[in-house]
Amino acid sequence: MTMKLKGTLENFETKKQTYMNLVKAENTNVEDLSTAFDDMFTALQSDLTEQITSEARNEVHDAQILAARGQNVLTSTERKFFNEVIASGGFAEDTILPITTQERVFEDLVTEHPLLSAIGLQDLGAVTRYIYSDATKAYAWGALFGEIKGQISAAFREEQIGQLKLTAFAVIPKDMLELGPEYVERYVRTVLVESYSVGLEYGLVNGRGPTKNEPTGLLKDVNSDTGAVTDKTSSGTLTFAPSERGQVVAQELGGVVVNLSKDAKDKARKVANKIVMVVNPVDAIKVQIGNTIQTANGQWVTNLPYNISPIESEEVPEGKALFFVKGAYLAAIAGGYKINKFDETLAIEDARLYTMKQFANGKPKDNKAAVVYDLDIDFSTTPTTEPAGA
Repeated sequence: MTMKLKGTLENFETKKQTYMNLVKAENTNVEDLSTAFDDMFTALQSDLTEQITSEARNEVHDAQILAARGQNVLTSTERKFFNEVIASGGFAEDTILPITTQERVFEDLVTEHPLLSAIGLQDLGAVTRYIYSDATKAYAWGALFGEIKGQISAAFREEQIGQLKLTAFAVIPKDMLELGPEYVERYVRTVLVESYSVGLEYGLVNGRGPTKNEPTGLLKDVNSDTGAVTDKTSSGTLTFAPSERGQVVAQELGGVVVNLSKDAKDKARKVANKIVMVVNPVDAIKVQIGNTIQTANGQWVTNLPYNISPIESEEVPEGKALFFVKGAYLAAIAGGYKINKFDETLAIEDARLYTMKQFANGKPKDNKAAVVYDLDIDFSTTPTTEPAGA
């Protein structure tokens, strides 16, 4: 069941954008970054407290009615857990959230943030490693009673997901504890989703690699000899120029599909219905302008050729388009959600600060998991007329 919060976290979204701009800026000092980080989580706490407190005053506390409305209903284990949190005045050290709550956090993450779903983010639960299989090697021909162990062992390798920690900060107002377990659970779950989504989208798109204690993002290449992580070089320029039958867009995006149809070892792979295009929200509007038509029944429809799926992300710089192949990037969270009291305090009265830690990591299978293109979209372009018979 996904979250049903009325309204939007407007203050938080504004502060989050400010913080992410500073993260990506080259000359940001530590003090400005720390202040922006504090402001972001203060805004999140304030917005959530206002929304949830308002709902607590107005909703009928009947589980069946709430369930019918799609509202938050806890299992007996969840209710017991959050009642104990309320009774003790907060979370104890090394507290682990109930498994069902963890599952709902992950469900909310991929539902509310389409990019994380498209990347293929996995929740490994308590497991911090898994076996990756290379489908091109996971078979072997041979004699009926011949030795195959040596042939097929190269098809599998172990991937470790526990090298990096993703930490969320939860500022829980003392007044929130008086509202009941449903509201405490919803508050904590929303804080986790919003906090982790910021960190995950940054790491999985812009992450600078293990030397910076970050994932290796889709916008990066990895040197196979040195392991150095660098920005991807542009593969070309896309104009999305309007034309009478969309031939220009079809040709440009056709080139992208061809580019992604071979991996880093120049081996062909199937990419039909697996390509995702990620652009900045500003550029997303520009792309839509050139690719939106009105149907005969008056509906406006935006479509891209070759079933390319468009997604917006603030992590992609303006003027750039990121294309990646679903399944060609490894991304996972694991290890449960461990909660601890935070030794330092933010400038918030009548609240208690906690850290919520989890293992997370991500990396491309190779440097052709994704490609980057420059955008040169000109609204003044006159629609191109294709030659007769085209």
